[in-house]
Amino acid sequence: MSKKPRTVFRALDGIVLLDKPQGLSSNQALQQVRHLFRAEKGGHTGSLDPLATGLLPLCFGEATKIAGLLLGSRKAYETTAVLGVSTDTDDADGVTLRERPVPELDEAAIEAALAPLRGAIRQRAPIYSALKQGGEPLYAKARRGEAIQAPERDVVVHALEVIDRDGPRLRLRVECGSGTYVRSLVRDLGETLGCGAHVATLRRLWVDPFHAPRMFTLDELQALAGQGEAALQACLLPIEAGLAGFPRVEVDEAAARRLGQGQPVPCEGADDGLVAMFLDASGRCLGLGQRAEGRLAPQRLFRWAAVTNDGRAQTEQARSSSA
Repeated sequence: MSKKPRTVFRALDGIVLLDKPQGLSSNQALQQVRHLFRAEKGGHTGSLDPLATGLLPLCFGEATKIAGLLLGSRKAYETTAVLGVSTDTDDADGVTLRERPVPELDEAAIEAALAPLRGAIRQRAPIYSALKQGGEPLYAKARRGEAIQAPERDVVVHALEVIDRDGPRLRLRVECGSGTYVRSLVRDLGETLGCGAHVATLRRLWVDPFHAPRMFTLDELQALAGQGEAALQACLLPIEAGLAGFPRVEVDEAAARRLGQGQPVPCEGADDGLVAMFLDASGRCLGLGQRAEGRLAPQRLFRWAAVTNDGRAQTEQARSSSA
Protein backbone atom coordinates (compact mmCIF):
# COMPACT_ATOMS: atom_id res chain seq x y z
CA MET A 1 0.00 0.00 0.00
CA SER A 2 1.58 3.27 -1.17
CA LYS A 3 1.88 6.13 1.25
CA LYS A 4 0.21 9.47 0.58
CA PRO A 5 2.82 11.96 -0.70
CA ARG A 6 4.05 14.28 2.00
CA THR A 7 3.01 17.91 1.53
CA VAL A 8 5.89 20.23 0.68
CA PHE A 9 4.96 23.51 2.34
CA ARG A 10 5.92 26.98 1.09
CA ALA A 11 5.90 30.57 2.23
CA LEU A 12 2.49 31.97 1.29
CA ASP A 13 0.80 35.19 2.43
CA GLY A 14 -2.90 35.99 2.16
CA ILE A 15 -6.45 35.31 3.28
CA VAL A 16 -8.98 32.70 2.15
CA LEU A 17 -12.67 33.13 2.94
CA LEU A 18 -13.78 29.58 3.67
CA ASP A 19 -17.41 28.48 3.81
CA LYS A 20 -16.85 26.02 6.65
CA PRO A 21 -18.82 22.79 6.34
CA GLN A 22 -20.85 21.32 9.16
CA GLY A 23 -19.15 18.59 11.15
CA LEU A 24 -15.59 19.91 11.11
CA SER A 25 -13.89 21.93 13.81
CA SER A 26 -12.36 25.22 12.72
CA ASN A 27 -8.88 23.78 13.14
CA GLN A 28 -9.70 20.69 11.07
CA ALA A 29 -11.00 22.93 8.28
CA LEU A 30 -7.91 25.15 8.53
CA GLN A 31 -5.51 22.21 8.24
CA GLN A 32 -7.28 20.82 5.18
CA VAL A 33 -7.12 24.17 3.40
CA ARG A 34 -3.54 24.81 4.53
CA HIS A 35 -2.45 21.53 2.95
CA LEU A 36 -4.27 22.36 -0.29
CA PHE A 37 -2.40 25.68 -0.52
CA ARG A 38 0.81 24.15 0.92
CA ALA A 39 1.07 27.12 3.27
CA GLU A 40 3.83 26.91 5.89
CA LYS A 41 1.92 28.93 8.45
CA GLY A 42 -1.81 29.35 8.99
CA GLY A 43 -4.41 30.40 11.51
CA HIS A 44 -8.15 30.98 11.69
CA THR A 45 -9.99 34.00 13.01
CA GLY A 46 -12.21 32.67 15.74
CA SER A 47 -13.67 29.21 16.14
CA LEU A 48 -16.95 28.09 14.67
CA ASP A 49 -18.58 25.13 16.40
CA PRO A 50 -18.53 21.84 14.44
CA LEU A 51 -22.30 22.24 13.99
CA ALA A 52 -21.87 25.69 12.45
CA THR A 53 -21.28 26.61 8.81
CA GLY A 54 -20.34 29.80 7.02
CA LEU A 55 -17.60 32.37 6.89
CA LEU A 56 -14.29 31.41 8.46
CA PRO A 57 -11.45 33.69 7.30
CA LEU A 58 -8.20 31.73 7.15
CA CYS A 59 -4.93 33.63 7.36
CA PHE A 60 -1.67 32.34 5.88
CA GLY A 61 1.89 33.54 6.38
CA GLU A 62 2.18 37.20 7.35
CA ALA A 63 -1.63 37.49 7.38
CA THR A 64 -1.62 35.54 10.67
CA LYS A 65 -0.35 38.79 12.25
CA ILE A 66 -3.80 40.35 11.74
CA ALA A 67 -5.86 37.27 12.65
CA GLY A 68 -6.45 38.65 16.14
CA LEU A 69 -7.95 41.82 14.68
CA LEU A 70 -10.45 39.82 12.62
CA LEU A 71 -11.22 37.69 15.68
CA GLY A 72 -12.33 40.83 17.52
CA SER A 73 -14.49 42.12 14.68
CA ARG A 74 -18.25 42.51 14.43
CA LYS A 75 -20.00 39.43 13.02
CA ALA A 76 -23.43 38.38 11.75
CA TYR A 77 -25.16 35.01 12.07
CA GLU A 78 -28.38 33.26 11.17
CA THR A 79 -29.52 30.59 13.58
CA THR A 80 -32.48 28.28 14.15
CA ALA A 81 -33.59 28.04 17.78
CA VAL A 82 -35.71 25.08 18.85
CA LEU A 83 -37.93 25.92 21.82
CA GLY A 84 -38.89 23.36 24.44
CA VAL A 85 -35.64 21.36 24.58
CA SER A 86 -32.50 22.20 26.57
CA THR A 87 -29.18 20.39 25.93
CA ASP A 88 -25.87 20.24 27.79
CA THR A 89 -24.04 21.98 24.92
CA ASP A 90 -26.89 24.43 24.18
CA ASP A 91 -27.01 23.06 20.61
CA ALA A 92 -28.23 20.01 18.70
CA ASP A 93 -24.90 18.17 19.14
CA GLY A 94 -25.51 17.85 22.87
CA VAL A 95 -27.45 15.52 25.16
CA THR A 96 -31.01 16.50 26.02
CA LEU A 97 -31.23 17.70 29.62
CA ARG A 98 -34.86 18.73 29.84
CA GLU A 99 -37.99 18.94 27.72
CA ARG A 100 -40.77 21.40 28.55
CA PRO A 101 -43.99 22.40 26.81
CA VAL A 102 -43.80 25.54 24.71
CA PRO A 103 -46.39 28.07 25.87
CA GLU A 104 -48.60 30.03 23.52
CA LEU A 105 -46.36 32.83 22.33
CA ASP A 106 -47.32 35.84 20.27
CA GLU A 107 -44.94 38.33 18.68
CA ALA A 108 -45.13 40.65 21.68
CA ALA A 109 -44.11 37.90 24.11
CA ILE A 110 -41.13 36.88 21.97
CA GLU A 111 -40.06 40.49 21.51
CA ALA A 112 -40.24 41.07 25.26
CA ALA A 113 -37.89 38.10 25.77
CA LEU A 114 -35.47 39.28 23.06
CA ALA A 115 -35.21 42.88 24.27
CA PRO A 116 -32.97 42.21 27.35
CA LEU A 117 -30.57 40.25 25.12
CA ARG A 118 -29.74 43.28 22.96
CA GLY A 119 -27.11 45.92 23.52
CA ALA A 120 -24.34 45.71 26.10
CA ILE A 121 -25.17 42.63 28.18
CA ARG A 122 -23.59 40.22 30.64
CA GLN A 123 -23.47 36.71 29.18
CA ARG A 124 -22.62 33.32 30.66
CA ALA A 125 -20.59 31.17 28.29
CA PRO A 126 -21.71 27.60 27.45
CA ILE A 127 -20.16 24.89 29.59
CA TYR A 128 -19.00 23.20 26.38
CA SER A 129 -16.85 26.02 25.01
CA ALA A 130 -13.22 26.70 24.15
CA LEU A 131 -12.85 29.23 26.96
CA LYS A 132 -10.01 28.23 29.23
CA GLN A 133 -10.11 27.80 32.98
CA GLY A 134 -6.88 26.90 34.71
CA GLY A 135 -5.19 26.64 31.32
CA GLU A 136 -7.66 24.03 30.03
CA PRO A 137 -10.69 24.44 27.74
CA LEU A 138 -14.04 24.18 29.53
CA TYR A 139 -15.20 21.46 27.13
CA ALA A 140 -12.36 19.17 28.27
CA LYS A 141 -13.47 19.53 31.89
CA ALA A 142 -17.12 19.04 30.92
CA ARG A 143 -16.35 15.82 29.02
CA ARG A 144 -14.73 14.42 32.19
CA GLY A 145 -17.91 15.19 34.11
CA GLU A 146 -16.34 17.88 36.30
CA ALA A 147 -18.59 20.46 37.91
CA ILE A 148 -18.04 23.74 36.03
CA GLN A 149 -19.07 27.28 36.75
CA ALA A 150 -18.93 28.86 33.32
CA PRO A 151 -17.64 32.45 33.41
CA GLU A 152 -19.71 35.51 32.64
CA ARG A 153 -18.42 38.35 30.52
CA ASP A 154 -19.52 41.57 28.91
CA VAL A 155 -20.55 41.33 25.25
CA VAL A 156 -22.42 43.52 22.79
CA VAL A 157 -25.38 42.36 20.71
CA HIS A 158 -26.03 44.95 18.00
CA ALA A 159 -29.10 43.25 16.52
CA LEU A 160 -31.28 40.26 17.40
CA GLU A 161 -34.49 39.65 15.50
CA VAL A 162 -36.88 36.92 14.43
CA ILE A 163 -36.95 36.49 10.64
CA ASP A 164 -39.19 33.41 10.51
CA ARG A 165 -41.20 31.11 12.77
CA ASP A 166 -42.41 27.56 12.28
CA GLY A 167 -44.06 26.14 15.40
CA PRO A 168 -41.36 25.77 18.09
CA ARG A 169 -38.60 26.77 15.67
CA LEU A 170 -37.48 30.40 15.48
CA ARG A 171 -35.09 31.62 12.80
CA LEU A 172 -33.06 34.48 14.21
CA ARG A 173 -30.59 36.96 12.77
CA VAL A 174 -27.82 38.12 15.10
CA GLU A 175 -25.21 40.85 14.78
CA CYS A 176 -22.73 40.92 17.63
CA GLY A 177 -19.28 41.86 18.81
CA SER A 178 -16.33 39.76 19.85
CA GLY A 179 -16.83 36.99 22.40
CA THR A 180 -20.60 36.63 21.98
CA TYR A 181 -22.00 33.09 22.03
CA VAL A 182 -25.12 32.62 19.91
CA ARG A 183 -25.75 29.39 21.82
CA SER A 184 -25.94 31.42 25.04
CA LEU A 185 -28.35 33.92 23.48
CA VAL A 186 -30.66 31.08 22.41
CA ARG A 187 -30.36 29.33 25.79
CA ASP A 188 -31.20 32.54 27.67
CA LEU A 189 -34.09 33.30 25.31
CA GLY A 190 -35.56 29.87 26.04
CA GLU A 191 -35.22 30.31 29.79
CA THR A 192 -36.91 33.72 29.65
CA LEU A 193 -39.78 32.14 27.72
CA GLY A 194 -39.99 29.41 30.37
CA CYS A 195 -39.48 26.43 28.06
CA GLY A 196 -35.75 26.26 27.31
CA ALA A 197 -34.18 26.26 23.86
CA HIS A 198 -31.13 25.13 21.90
CA VAL A 199 -29.43 25.93 18.60
CA ALA A 200 -30.35 23.57 15.77
CA THR A 201 -28.46 25.35 12.97
CA LEU A 202 -25.95 28.18 12.94
CA ARG A 203 -24.43 29.98 9.97
CA ARG A 204 -21.98 32.87 10.06
CA LEU A 205 -22.91 35.36 7.33
CA TRP A 206 -20.10 37.90 7.53
CA VAL A 207 -17.21 39.21 9.59
CA ASP A 208 -15.88 42.76 9.43
CA PRO A 209 -14.54 43.88 6.97
CA PHE A 210 -15.92 41.09 4.73
CA HIS A 211 -19.58 42.12 4.51
CA ALA A 212 -20.40 40.52 1.14
CA PRO A 213 -17.88 37.69 1.14
CA ARG A 214 -17.16 35.43 -1.81
CA MET A 215 -16.72 32.25 0.20
CA PHE A 216 -15.24 29.01 -1.10
CA THR A 217 -16.33 25.57 0.04
CA LEU A 218 -13.81 22.81 0.63
CA ASP A 219 -15.14 21.00 -2.44
CA GLU A 220 -14.59 24.11 -4.58
CA LEU A 221 -11.05 24.54 -3.30
CA GLN A 222 -10.26 20.86 -3.88
CA ALA A 223 -11.58 21.12 -7.45
CA LEU A 224 -9.47 24.23 -8.08
CA ALA A 225 -6.40 22.50 -6.65
CA GLY A 226 -6.89 19.82 -9.29
CA GLN A 227 -6.60 22.53 -11.97
CA GLY A 228 -3.23 23.69 -10.68
CA GLU A 229 -1.85 26.12 -8.13
CA ALA A 230 -2.59 29.18 -10.26
CA ALA A 231 -6.34 28.42 -10.17
CA LEU A 232 -6.24 27.80 -6.43
CA GLN A 233 -4.17 30.88 -5.67
CA ALA A 234 -6.71 33.07 -7.45
CA CYS A 235 -8.91 32.54 -4.34
CA LEU A 236 -6.29 34.14 -2.11
CA LEU A 237 -7.02 37.69 -0.97
CA PRO A 238 -4.13 40.05 -0.22
CA ILE A 239 -3.42 40.92 3.40
CA GLU A 240 -4.63 44.45 2.68
CA ALA A 241 -8.19 43.11 2.29
CA GLY A 242 -8.26 42.29 5.99
CA LEU A 243 -7.26 45.85 6.93
CA ALA A 244 -9.91 47.64 4.89
CA GLY A 245 -11.62 48.94 8.03
CA PHE A 246 -8.54 50.76 9.37
CA PRO A 247 -7.58 54.35 8.58
CA ARG A 248 -4.87 54.43 5.93
CA VAL A 249 -1.61 56.33 6.29
CA GLU A 250 0.89 56.55 3.43
CA VAL A 251 4.60 57.01 4.11
CA ASP A 252 7.60 57.52 1.83
CA GLU A 253 10.61 55.21 1.61
CA ALA A 254 12.64 57.20 4.14
CA ALA A 255 9.86 56.90 6.72
CA ALA A 256 9.39 53.23 5.84
CA ARG A 257 13.06 52.54 6.61
CA ARG A 258 12.75 54.20 10.01
CA LEU A 259 9.52 52.36 10.82
CA GLY A 260 11.13 49.08 9.79
CA GLN A 261 13.86 49.71 12.35
CA GLY A 262 11.28 50.30 15.08
CA GLN A 263 11.56 54.10 15.05
CA PRO A 264 8.58 56.48 15.09
CA VAL A 265 8.13 59.09 12.35
CA PRO A 266 6.22 62.40 12.18
CA CYS A 267 2.62 61.93 11.06
CA GLU A 268 -0.17 64.45 10.88
CA GLY A 269 -3.71 63.16 11.12
CA ALA A 270 -7.11 64.11 12.43
CA ASP A 271 -7.54 61.08 14.69
CA ASP A 272 -5.13 59.17 16.88
CA GLY A 273 -5.29 55.39 17.05
CA LEU A 274 -4.35 52.23 15.16
CA VAL A 275 -3.76 52.73 11.42
CA ALA A 276 -2.70 50.67 8.41
CA MET A 277 0.62 51.94 7.05
CA PHE A 278 1.24 51.89 3.29
CA LEU A 279 4.32 52.65 1.23
CA ASP A 280 3.11 55.33 -1.15
CA ALA A 281 5.38 54.26 -4.01
CA SER A 282 4.11 50.67 -4.12
CA GLY A 283 0.73 50.80 -2.42
CA ARG A 284 1.73 47.78 -0.34
CA CYS A 285 0.84 47.63 3.33
CA LEU A 286 3.80 47.73 5.71
CA GLY A 287 1.81 46.79 8.79
CA LEU A 288 -0.02 48.47 11.63
CA GLY A 289 1.06 51.59 13.44
CA GLN A 290 -0.13 53.74 16.33
CA ARG A 291 -0.72 57.39 15.53
CA ALA A 292 -0.60 59.73 18.53
CA GLU A 293 0.31 63.38 19.06
CA GLY A 294 1.57 63.90 15.52
CA ARG A 295 3.79 60.82 15.45
CA LEU A 296 3.45 57.33 13.99
CA ALA A 297 5.04 54.37 15.80
CA PRO A 298 5.23 50.82 14.38
CA GLN A 299 3.10 48.24 16.18
CA ARG A 300 2.96 45.16 13.96
CA LEU A 301 5.12 45.03 10.83
CA PHE A 302 5.14 42.58 7.96
CA ARG A 303 8.47 41.04 7.03
CA TRP A 304 8.83 43.21 3.91
CA ALA A 305 8.24 46.43 5.87
CA ALA A 306 11.78 47.84 5.87
CA VAL A 307 13.07 48.73 2.39
CA THR A 308 16.57 49.89 1.45
CA ASN A 309 17.45 52.29 -1.33
CA ASP A 310 18.07 49.40 -3.73
CA GLY A 311 14.63 47.91 -2.95
CA ARG A 312 15.77 44.91 -0.91
CA ALA A 313 13.62 43.90 2.04
CA GLN A 314 15.34 44.14 5.41
CA THR A 315 13.69 40.96 6.58
CA GLU A 316 15.65 40.47 9.78
CA GLN A 317 14.97 44.01 10.98
CA ALA A 318 11.32 43.69 10.03
CA ARG A 319 11.01 40.47 11.98
CA SER A 320 12.63 41.89 15.10
CA SER A 321 10.45 45.00 14.93
CA SER A 322 7.24 42.96 14.73
CA ALA A 323 8.07 40.38 17.38
